[in-house]
Amino acid sequence: MRQLLIAGLLLLAQPVELPDSLTVTQQGQTIAIVNRENFNVPIPNTPMIDRKKYNQFTDKLEKQVYRAPINATIDDQGRIVPGQVGYSLYRQAFKEQFYNYFYSNGPSKIEVPELDIYPKVDSELLAHIRVQRIGQYVTYFNSNNKSRSHNISLSAEAIDNHVVFPNETFSFNQVVGKRTRDKGYMRAPIIVRGELSEGIGGGICQVSSTLFNAVDRAGLQIIERYSHSKQVPYVPSGRDATVSWYGPDFRFKNKYNQPILIRAKRYEGSMVITLYSSDVLNYEPKKEVPNTSSRLQKEIKTDPEIHLQSKGRSIYP
Repeated sequence: MRQLLIAGLLLLAQPVELPDSLTVTQQGQTIAIVNRENFNVPIPNTPMIDRKKYNQFTDKLEKQVYRAPINATIDDQGRIVPGQVGYSLYRQAFKEQFYNYFYSNGPSKIEVPELDIYPKVDSELLAHIRVQRIGQYVTYFNSNNKSRSHNISLSAEAIDNHVVFPNETFSFNQVVGKRTRDKGYMRAPIIVRGELSEGIGGGICQVSSTLFNAVDRAGLQIIERYSHSKQVPYVPSGRDATVSWYGPDFRFKNKYNQPILIRAKRYEGSMVITLYSSDVLNYEPKKEVPNTSSRLQKEIKTDPEIHLQSKGRSIYP
């Protein structure tokens, strides 16, 4: 008796194809079952599609079908990991098939038509722009501060393998995204309006500051950069770039005619950012960018981030 009950419940859980139903599948799996009556405008003896209901259905279907493309990357061993093609609903092709079903009789089945979405960065492009190093900067920190070190690693991973195309503007906040617990960021020391406290994401300003110096060294165009309200210990005076989700951002523009590849890695107590491009790129490096000292990591006892809460001071207009 118990087995019969379980079997009955399983049957009820399965999608039921009605006599006039349309079954929509994706890669052989049923993702939707609808009926003509769901889309029919109530006009006697005149079949007509309710466009609002049809659009709502296809919008929902688009969300189910969509798969974002994945860019090619370079792994820690220097090997290129190929990208993956994404896909979306081919609306025009689906509309034609749906209309054929609606204005005919009986049931029907549609294998959802897909449009390929190719990744912006493929293996060939990466192989082309990983050749010439155009900028690098290294900063140091106290690796014993586990929460801050963790945040540095997370934000470095967010910008690692990012490609900035010619005339494209890179935004640190947009690429890294909001720093939240859900994304794995931890509470770490920060200074807000001159007072020491703790906040989610403490440590990411070291990544943005390291990136700024690598970018500046490569001769790229700085669009937006703000300094902290007080000097920070991990870069020379005036060489920092504070960022905050609801405040300052660090942005730069690729003024060159070749894409720029960002590699960002944390190695124990050091943060290393290197910029690469094609060997045909003629770039204009800045030689006056000062290095930081590796001795800083031994001198830092509390290594806070000092975030601007006001508009801040823009170094470059």
